[in-house]
Amino acid sequence: MTKNKISKKITTALINSLGAGVVPRTGIEHIAVGREKELNSLFQNLNDIAEGVAAFRFIIGNYGSGKSFMLQMVRNRAIEQGFVVADADLSSGRRLAGSHNEGLATYRELMSRLATKTRPDGGALVSILEGWINKIQQEVAKETGMRPHDEGFDEQVEIKIREVVGYIEDLVHGFDFGSVIIAYWRSYRLDDDDLKNASLRWLRGEFNTKTEARAALGVRVIIDDETWYDYIKLLAKFVAEIGYKGLLILVDEAVILYQITTTVTREKNYNRLLAMFNDTMQCKAENLGIVIGGTTKFLEDPNRGLFADPAWRRRTQESRFVSQANVQEYLGPVIRLNPLTATEILTLLQRLTEIHALNFGYQPRWKNSDLQEFIQEIITRLGGEALMTPGEIIRDFISVLNVLYQNPEIKFTELIHGANFKPTAAGKDVDLDDDVAEFSL
Repeated sequence: MTKNKISKKITTALINSLGAGVVPRTGIEHIAVGREKELNSLFQNLNDIAEGVAAFRFIIGNYGSGKSFMLQMVRNRAIEQGFVVADADLSSGRRLAGSHNEGLATYRELMSRLATKTRPDGGALVSILEGWINKIQQEVAKETGMRPHDEGFDEQVEIKIREVVGYIEDLVHGFDFGSVIIAYWRSYRLDDDDLKNASLRWLRGEFNTKTEARAALGVRVIIDDETWYDYIKLLAKFVAEIGYKGLLILVDEAVILYQITTTVTREKNYNRLLAMFNDTMQCKAENLGIVIGGTTKFLEDPNRGLFADPAWRRRTQESRFVSQANVQEYLGPVIRLNPLTATEILTLLQRLTEIHALNFGYQPRWKNSDLQEFIQEIITRLGGEALMTPGEIIRDFISVLNVLYQNPEIKFTELIHGANFKPTAAGKDVDLDDDVAEFSL
């Protein structure tokens, strides 16, 4: 790692995020260690989606094993390659289905977090639509020699817009989706802010009644808790038709579904998830990728997890040949995150040391033997190497580096062997059914 490759902005974001136990949005490639096979498998899915195929993957691991980190890595790669990406964390108010529009709340969150290469932080819906319209206007000008204010120019643009809309009108709810896209074009053409805002509200799922939508746009349907996933499929097809590689949906904290206490509601969410899984695996969706991050309990618990449903168990359970051979399969629907090795952890700590030193402008005075001593201390105090996950180590290590930087008279070994040094053990002494218990990296 050369110093001139990482800006002050990125090192600061990394230190602040990691020190607070949060997965950073930018710069995480500088701390990516030990997940090459898993990431390569997910990156292959991106290639497939760009070819028109759909993909669905689970990333499964214990608390702090790196699920959110993996999702962020895939998000960054997809944006860089020209995908539209949306991500959301599930919560008590955001699920896949529910009796109080919890599924629609998830859809609204995804739409608010639409991101592209030019709008990586979300809120990209307007830029997607207007960028597409501008591109068509340029094509019409080039093909016809006409200027935007010439008579007939807008009609030529609308013909091309309707060609794209025609590709999606035959899909479920495609006609109404296309009508709203045409309404947005007309608002753009006429500089009608009311029509533009109404179109955006409809696409974001913000209309509460069909009557309201019909009055504003002339369409007879709205996006609701039962249909929101159909519109995700339409959006994937649409963005692929207008020049993007496809749509990637990332959903984290799926353990929330496992924590639903009402059996009927939990099964309703699992059934919605199953419909999404089947659509993508059977190629009923195009240019769409869905990646779900969840814990082992969410997947395997025989009473409340996906394995409680025979249909889910058949689709996601590991092959007996794989389990007997004690090997990892990276091409199936489930990617399991095993603990990092001691060597990989050492490499991670080395990178964190370099980033911390670069950010605060000092020369690291700790050797690899000191870092190895830190790892051994963590293993000893947590009770075993199998319990050691990135989420349990990084925040502690950043805190150690901060203390040593602020107090240069303290020696590394004195600090980590001190009686007051207590490693943070994620998952110990916490309620694992508490939706704030998980720290994922």
